[in-house]
Amino acid sequence: MAAEVFRGPHVPKYCMHSQIQYFGACGPQNININNAYSLISLLKPYKMILQILSLHQVSPAAERLRYILNEEDDMPTPTLFTEMDTLQREGDELEWKESARWVKFEEKVEEGGERWSKPHVSTLSLHSLFELRTCLQTGTVLLDLEGYSLPQIVGEIQIEEGMISPELREKITFVLLRKHRHQTKKPIHRSLADIGKSSSSTSECPVLKCSSSHAQSRSMNDIADTPSTDQLKNKFMKKIPRDAEASNVLVGEVDFLNKPFVAFVRLAQATTLGGLTEVPVPTRFLFILLGPQGKAKSYNEIGRAIATLMVDDLFSDVAYKARDREDLIAGIDEFLDEVIVLPPGEWDPKIRIEPPKKVTSADKRKSVFSLNELGQMNGTAGGGGGLAQDEEMPQQHDFCGGLYLDIKRKLPWLPSDIYEGFHIQSISAVLFIYLGCITNAITFGGLLGDATDNYQGVMESFLGTALAGTVFCLFSGQPLIILSSTGPILIFEKLLFEFSKNNDIDYMELRLWIGIHSCLQCFILVATDASYIIKYMTRFTEEGFSSLISFIFISDAIKKMVGSFKYYPIDTDFKPDYVTTYKCECLAPDPMAAMIFNGLVPMPDNSSSVSGVSASLDWSQLSKKECVKYGGSLVGKSCKYVPDLALMSFILFFGTYSMTVSLKKFKFSRYFPTKLRKLISDFSIFMSIMTFVGLDMLLGLKTPKLIVPTEFKPTRPGRGWLVMPFGKNPWWVYVASFVPALLVTILIFMDQQISAVIVNRKENKLKKGCGYHLDLLWVGVLMAACSFMGLPWYVAATVISIAHIDSLKMESESSAPGEQPQFLGVREQRMTGILVFALTGVSIFLAPVLKFIPMPVLYGVFLYMGVASLSGIQFWDRIKLCMMPSKHQPDFSYLRHVPLRKVHLFTLVQIICLAVLWILKSTFLAIIFPVMILGLMVVRKMLDMVFSQHDLAWLDDLLPEKEKKKKEDAKKKGKEKDKKKPKADDSEEEVRNLSFCCPLQE
Repeated sequence: MAAEVFRGPHVPKYCMHSQIQYFGACGPQNININNAYSLISLLKPYKMILQILSLHQVSPAAERLRYILNEEDDMPTPTLFTEMDTLQREGDELEWKESARWVKFEEKVEEGGERWSKPHVSTLSLHSLFELRTCLQTGTVLLDLEGYSLPQIVGEIQIEEGMISPELREKITFVLLRKHRHQTKKPIHRSLADIGKSSSSTSECPVLKCSSSHAQSRSMNDIADTPSTDQLKNKFMKKIPRDAEASNVLVGEVDFLNKPFVAFVRLAQATTLGGLTEVPVPTRFLFILLGPQGKAKSYNEIGRAIATLMVDDLFSDVAYKARDREDLIAGIDEFLDEVIVLPPGEWDPKIRIEPPKKVTSADKRKSVFSLNELGQMNGTAGGGGGLAQDEEMPQQHDFCGGLYLDIKRKLPWLPSDIYEGFHIQSISAVLFIYLGCITNAITFGGLLGDATDNYQGVMESFLGTALAGTVFCLFSGQPLIILSSTGPILIFEKLLFEFSKNNDIDYMELRLWIGIHSCLQCFILVATDASYIIKYMTRFTEEGFSSLISFIFISDAIKKMVGSFKYYPIDTDFKPDYVTTYKCECLAPDPMAAMIFNGLVPMPDNSSSVSGVSASLDWSQLSKKECVKYGGSLVGKSCKYVPDLALMSFILFFGTYSMTVSLKKFKFSRYFPTKLRKLISDFSIFMSIMTFVGLDMLLGLKTPKLIVPTEFKPTRPGRGWLVMPFGKNPWWVYVASFVPALLVTILIFMDQQISAVIVNRKENKLKKGCGYHLDLLWVGVLMAACSFMGLPWYVAATVISIAHIDSLKMESESSAPGEQPQFLGVREQRMTGILVFALTGVSIFLAPVLKFIPMPVLYGVFLYMGVASLSGIQFWDRIKLCMMPSKHQPDFSYLRHVPLRKVHLFTLVQIICLAVLWILKSTFLAIIFPVMILGLMVVRKMLDMVFSQHDLAWLDDLLPEKEKKKKEDAKKKGKEKDKKKPKADDSEEEVRNLSFCCPLQE
């Protein structure tokens, strides 16, 4: 279904599917028009006819590639570094000069010859591609040649050619074995005038004369046999993958040939050919084009065409697996099928197209030619992310089957979970998450102390966080999850304490039995594989939950910041005109008041009476504290003055947040080397905190600081560290506690599993698998352990867990010039979580250091965590769309397939659900939070009656069907039959799913 808005003006693009007769540098060639219908598809009367024809016509090139690329091969295709050298004249000598190179995008030697151009998308002329096709049809093609040196390879090429005279052979060999000058090495003898020459300038000296004049003084082989020092020290090697191979393109014009000499060579084994390549990378492919004079520009364009093809993911696979010349031709034909033509009148060819930030994966193109994928290309929309490990959930719910699979899956990864944590990136993650955890522990500890009359306080919060977090990170299935206290648990504790107080029931003993029952209920959920319910938690539910938690973090940070303006109000009564009257004096007390005060406040040693005090003290010189201490009175308009601590707190708060955001984006800056930028980005939060802590210490203002317990003892005097299960409550309480425990279990289950689903989504590219059942098992165990010790209950914290993952994201170190670093996944390990909670446990001994951290700085960290967790949420992007005119909206994929009014309707439903959650969260009804989450799942099910499955596939994830497993089994059986006996003729449905160039659309 097409969207109902126009996406804005753009340059028209036409795909080149039909092929025509033409004459080019490599001679005339007739190409059959197999798909002429694409040229006349603009004529509406014939559209239906063309659609019928398209169902029964499969490109011969595509048919050939289907079987080439579907061959079983465990070895991945290496990355190709392609270099193009052109034949040049330097002084009286001939040499090959590097003019361009490709890893992913093209880099040219600028006309001045002193620098490389910025990487850009290669823009090829259509004529050059046709000429290249003809060159490969008429030239020499050697596949899997046993070559060990360039002279031997050149000799083999000419033997294969056969029709060349011995004299021409010698001249061609002489030219091909000239030395290669790369961009890293400049000739000393070049004059200033020569520097301005174009790199594409051609030789003015006829090759015959040059070769004859130098043949006596120079050997036939002028190319170095081994890589030079410049090649070995070339820093460009950092941009090339370790297993890369080279493809060399040599083009030039000579005066002794009447027709082009063309050769395409694939070596059986990649071989280092001395000084042929700029970097010491073994060569696998050679393309040689020598032709008559006068067509240098055409030769260069053909060279650029083959070089661009060699770095194309699909064609490079074809080049490696080609069995004969026709396979290569089929690869070019398929490339032509996908070529996009920009009209010359609407686009300046001189404009260099910047590399895109995200390049579409070649897997989608390759899957079209895979027999296994045939008939499935249009089956799903691909709009939803989905769970990363759907296949890891047990299909048959055996007793403890899911737990067994989790343990079996995680055991092999235990060693790597330890040693992969020893990385410098882990240090920044530990510092960031540690500060978030202790701030959360202090906040919830203080609130728990107020709600439970100090039965649980900051000390219990620190100890419980350290104990539960460490055990969970050591033994859980997903150690990237961070455990913490949550708002609904806090409200439940408050209501439970009030109920116990009003009914003369011991709160700690009742809480212990609720924890025991909840632990047993978690065990039952684990044993029955109840975590299977997460398959019904789609993006709709996840985004509603994570957005609510993110908004709670943001609102709490802002609330606490605004609260500081109440505690430290800005002095708005100050009037500069009355500055002369602003003073504060300390007046001596009257004798009667002094006698009363003398009995309460110790007097100086030398004063034994009121008169002695008055006589020995100069009251006008006393400080404010001393005046109050000795019973004096402060008189004056400026006595109540305090510095603007609220304004300073706001500077610390907003400065920490804004500096963190700026430094986090610093890795995309153009300044400083890549490693330094990445290091600054990784430690952005720590650097921001240290900067504003230093600023606070420098100014010396008494801003509110972090308060950490200094003694290891329970917050409430008289209670111990162990809660006894019997003796203080009636026997029926032990049984009746099953009912509130059920509510706690639902709360724990929903909180834990939704956070785990968000962490385990496909977008994070986790490789070690999930552990929903194992995680829930340990959360239940920790519930019982914390209940026995009188510590708070803990569950997965969504925002802190997302922040943990963001701080451990990995990107490719060696990216091609112009290519954005590729997201590789997350550094999955247990060490960061273990260190975070270990530091939390010893924080009571770090009080002398932590007391210097201002609370507004930590509020800034909270704000950053909340805002950062919103990034990448489709719901948030769709909210911003509501305020954008259509022409300014980003080109999101779902906007191409879903009408805008339905996008807004889907967003409105989510906003209403979020508002209801927020209102209920702000009241005592927050205790039914898990029921509200189940309500989101019900609302999502009802959306199936309002939206089509097509629209939901792009805006959300599709809900599992009852017969899904049967369908999957049938598909697997069908695939196995196809592998054993491939069909000769494709069915109408299969051909319809093969999307070649210019698909006819409604």
